[in-house]
Amino acid sequence: MDRAEKAGLVAELKSIFDTTQVVVVTKNLGLTVAQSTVLRNRMREAGASYRVSKNKLARIALEGTPYADLSDLLVGPTALSTSTDPVAPAKVIVEFAKTNDKLEIVGAVMGGTLLDIDGVKALAELPSLDELRAKIIGLVQAPATQIARIVKEPAAQIARVLAAYAEKEAA
Repeated sequence: MDRAEKAGLVAELKSIFDTTQVVVVTKNLGLTVAQSTVLRNRMREAGASYRVSKNKLARIALEGTPYADLSDLLVGPTALSTSTDPVAPAKVIVEFAKTNDKLEIVGAVMGGTLLDIDGVKALAELPSLDELRAKIIGLVQAPATQIARIVKEPAAQIARVLAAYAEKEAA
């Protein structure tokens, strides 16, 4: 790899770090290509990315970003998971690590805060942005549904009373 390629990779990583909300660092301790592909596909489905990068280039790209604290975690065969949804990569990584002992969670940085393994696991337990959006929409729609039900109910009661009188008169 020549200097131009390295500079291009650093620039690409730097742009990723500028647009992401969280970076999770993992160690790859012998993942097969098939296992890595499964993990990448799960990350993609969750709206996150997973990439293996040279530690030295990643350290250079981390300089001057809120994720600079990750430099100390980049030792050995590592991979970086990023996303604009702060919960997505943590959820996928934690779930994948439960079933595969060759993937080890090292730590993460979210919002300038360094998280240890327990912090990443706690982050994975939070609802994702899509789940939070669904809850908010449900909360916003609930009052409208209740108002419609309340407005409709008196007319329904009157209709039931009239139907009862009609049945009484018919009998």
